[in-house]
Amino acid sequence: MKTAAWAAAGAAAVTLGVAIGSLGAGGEANAPADTLHSSHFNHPRANPYFPLRPGLVLRYRGTDGGNKFRERVTVTHKTKMIDGVNATVVHDVLRRDDGTIAENTHDWYADDNNANVWYVGEATATYNHSGQVQSREGSWQAGVKGAVAGLIMPAGPSPTDAYRQEYWRGKAEDQAWIVQNNETLRVPLGTYRRVVRTYEWSRLEKHNVSVKFYARGVGIVSEHDIVGGTENFKLVSVTHP
Repeated sequence: MKTAAWAAAGAAAVTLGVAIGSLGAGGEANAPADTLHSSHFNHPRANPYFPLRPGLVLRYRGTDGGNKFRERVTVTHKTKMIDGVNATVVHDVLRRDDGTIAENTHDWYADDNNANVWYVGEATATYNHSGQVQSREGSWQAGVKGAVAGLIMPAGPSPTDAYRQEYWRGKAEDQAWIVQNNETLRVPLGTYRRVVRTYEWSRLEKHNVSVKFYARGVGIVSEHDIVGGTENFKLVSVTHP
């Protein structure tokens, strides 16, 4: 079983390399519209693979570069009007093993009428051990300075789906490619089935690629770098509203 799994993973990695090379040569994942239309969000439908239910709390443990981290992601009751769309505010706090905050982010997402989940921006900051802000790089907002919203999870995710997750030229250009939607995955919290697996990367950092796993009713349950990085996080607890 392990041999077959690694062979499949290797084949996927080769295919991904070809895909990224093609994108780098001038192609792109499916580009979202430059402008969001509020009428497409007036009767939003939830996407089970990326739930935005206020009160949902996801907790992760992981490592990066030999350092240990704890992450807490909370779907808040707050909303923010962005480019004519009322987005849900998701608060993501990353802490070092000693409890100090490494990164503090407010992400903004919105379900449309067809159950696509749109990513419309973020306000993020990284901190040193003394609590001082090191950088706000990566912050962006759809409709501001040419930034464009992207998809974070399409409705009915299927293998070969490829899409922009965000687009602000030269600043934020993450993309994703779905390779499986019926995987079984075990993490510290338990075993999940019908899991969606994606490869995700940025056009600005083409040599860094991560794989993420999304489970119904939860969202991301595991993610790790497969090229160019050492990040590895897994879900350890969930609080449902």
